[in-house]
This record gives sequence, structure tokens and C-alpha cells, in this order.
Amino acid sequence: MNYSYSEALIGADQVVLYKLICRQVADRLGMTASFLPKPVTGVNGNGMHTNMSLGRGDTNLFWDENGEEKISKFAWGYVERILTSGLDLCLILNPSVNGYRRLDPHFEAPNQIKASPIDRGSMVRIPIGNRRSARIEVRSIAPDANPYMAIYSILRTGLDGPHNTAVRQNERLLPDNIYDAIDDFRGSKLIADILGPDVQTRYADLKQASADRCPRRLGSLIKPSEIQFHHEVYNQDLWNRF
Repeated sequence: MNYSYSEALIGADQVVLYKLICRQVADRLGMTASFLPKPVTGVNGNGMHTNMSLGRGDTNLFWDENGEEKISKFAWGYVERILTSGLDLCLILNPSVNGYRRLDPHFEAPNQIKASPIDRGSMVRIPIGNRRSARIEVRSIAPDANPYMAIYSILRTGLDGPHNTAVRQNERLLPDNIYDAIDDFRGSKLIADILGPDVQTRYADLKQASADRCPRRLGSLIKPSEIQFHHEVYNQDLWNRF
């Protein structure tokens, strides 16, 4: 299965369709497809790197042949808004306890709140592009993130979020545990604006309850409760094969 760029809603649909097909194929082979961010200790984790650009008609608004890294000032403003609100967005992009194992700098993890064309530790990468393909890549998204919430939240933040032009010079890191991410999410005015206070509270409470079922200290080994309460396999037959 493969697909090209599309509208945001269709792109989120395709992520869900890909997961469904992947699980069905794995089941026919007597296996289970895992979308845990860090299914195996000591091995680089899974990501859901999300590439996006904005266009008007046939014009890619992110392209500028003479711009820094060949993207436009508009694109850089979009990136800087995402970086400014990196802590606010973290729980949406990394919604499980296991996701914070992936954000480990020893495994090329994108845990640094910065943008770079080459640094794999950056939250946002600027891929090489042209007039048609110029885009940004948000690398800190875990594969168990809700694609609808993630894409919508990134779009709204990139367009309407707070803008700090100095954010690229700041040395900040994403949280290394879900509890800090929940606190940042609960206290975020941005999240209240784009999701609404009711959704903000309900989502935070849901993640808090799920996290409290798992050990507070991660330790070095992936624990059964991390998989049981966060792994997106609800079919009991498939779960028994994991």
C-alpha cells in the first residue's frame, strides 16, 4: 500500500486504513502487527513521521528557492509556532506511557524542540524539496497517536498558535514521561483554544487513568501493563498472540 499527498482528513483516513490492512495481513501470517512506539528494549522505536505542506491552488506556500533551507518565511513561521507549543502538543503526539521510552536521545529520538534539515534528534525536520515537494516533517509523533487529533492540532498550531521567533535558539527537550506531558497539556491555553476546555479535560483524565495503571517509573524493561493498556489491539485472540 502506498499513497501520495492529500487533504488532511484523507491523510488521516489513510493512516487508519494502513493500520487496518497491516494488522489483517499480519493476522493471516499468524502474527500481530504492533504499533507500540517502543516495542523492544534497546532498539530504535517506531515513529509516525508526518510530512505536511500548505498550498493555494497549484502553489506550494512552503517553497522558496531563495529561502533558508529553500522553504518560505511562511513555512518557517509555521515551524516556529509548532516548536513554541511543542510541550503543549506532546501528549497528543505521544499519548501512551510507552511513547516516552521512544523519546530517548540514545536511539536517534526526536526529543529536541528544534528544527533541522539533518539532525535526527530534532522534533521537526526540513526535508530536501522542490517547488512541488517542499514540506516539513514532524518527527516526534508516535505511531499510536490518533491521526485525526494529531494532524488537526499541528495544522491549527502552525497557523494560529503563539509565535516565538527565538524558539529555534532555545535548548529545550520534550518530556521523558507521560506525567509531565499531562501537566503541560492540562495547563495549555492553546489546547483549550483548539480542542475546547471540555475535550482538553476529558482527554487528560483518560490519559491519566491509563498511565496510572502502569508503573510510574519506567525502568529499563517494557512491562506487560504498558502493552495491555496502550497497545491498540482489542481483539482478544490477537492479544493472546502478542
